[in-house]
Amino acid sequence: MSALNPKADFFFNKAKSWKEEYEYLRKLMLDSPMVEEVKWGVPCYTFQNTNVVLIHGFKEYCALLFHKGVLLKDPKKILIQQTANVQAGRQIRFKNLEEIIKLEKVIKAYVKEAIEIEKSGQKVVFKTTQEYTMPEEFKLKLTEDPHLKKCFDALTPGRQRAYLYFFGQPKLSKTREERVKKYIPNILNGKGIED
Repeated sequence: MSALNPKADFFFNKAKSWKEEYEYLRKLMLDSPMVEEVKWGVPCYTFQNTNVVLIHGFKEYCALLFHKGVLLKDPKKILIQQTANVQAGRQIRFKNLEEIIKLEKVIKAYVKEAIEIEKSGQKVVFKTTQEYTMPEEFKLKLTEDPHLKKCFDALTPGRQRAYLYFFGQPKLSKTREERVKKYIPNILNGKGIED
């Protein structure tokens, strides 16, 4: 069993909703060889310095997020891909404490499997930047401006993928053009969408 990390107490103490659910999930996570840490402002449970699972919540649900959830077998079909753009992480969502209690043995089994994945050294194979569709509106700008293309090519692959995904989301060409135009200065300055 792992020890409570006093640095994580703030998350559990400040919770206005999901308080009982968070506390129960914490108890389950600490009943493992993982270490409780705080990352991204939420409790994150690590094994041998690698992120395994974190606890977080939203208005409609609280959740366990498995960092390499895509590698879990998921025999109960309870893992959820948060958005289409998320490649590795998978959530188990809960709407009340009873759901957590009902799934306690399953949760522990998934945590055990996630730890085994870390022990084995398995890695998630991410889509490459080339596998993302480049919107025509952005492709045109890169063709017209070699300096912009050079700056885009110099970005990290993650930043490139984020731009391609973001630019390609709108259905209307006009909206895609507006997004590209708005973010060209960021690209020229070597910044990502959220920098």
